[in-house]
Amino acid sequence: MQIAVLTFDGFNELDSFVAGSILNRMKAKNWAAYITSPTPEVTSMNGVVVQRQRPLDFASEADAVIIGSGIRTREIAADPAMLSRIVLDPSRQLIGAQCSGTLILAKLGLIGDLPACTDLTTKPWVIEAGVRVADLPFASRGAIATAGGCMASAYLATWVMWRAAGREAARKALHYVAPVGEKEAWVEHALGVVAQSLGESAG
Repeated sequence: MQIAVLTFDGFNELDSFVAGSILNRMKAKNWAAYITSPTPEVTSMNGVVVQRQRPLDFASEADAVIIGSGIRTREIAADPAMLSRIVLDPSRQLIGAQCSGTLILAKLGLIGDLPACTDLTTKPWVIEAGVRVADLPFASRGAIATAGGCMASAYLATWVMWRAAGREAARKALHYVAPVGEKEAWVEHALGVVAQSLGESAG
């Protein structure tokens, strides 16, 4: 399972690093999540400079794609040349977006009538793009998922793991990263949020 974590200049570290780190707990199953960017280096909203692991074109090859958020997302979403480089296919890829990443997904025309999740700042822009926004931390339908709020990145990772490897594989990976003393409750909550969207049981 090859996963592209789309990460642009001005990115939110929680979106890219948390989701990517959780997904990389599946390395034993030959999974790999990569920071995927249009430039060799990207700088976060707090000045953290990282080198990309894969170029933006990798997104079209990946089995799953997560679009993170950032302070420049509105600018990116308004750039036709940049959007044309993001070639995604929900018929063969799992595609998720976090907070303002949902705006990019909307501009790519991949949300349709799915109630989408995003952060409060981005909400009016997503609505302006013709997408219905849900007051939820996570929502999915088919191969598309969206999450709202920085810490909801764990739900996106859970969804990808559940969809591609099954609920128990997701449970095991989440248990590893969950807070000590709260592991069972934390894991059950994350699985429950995703289960509700999938119409399945968390247990």
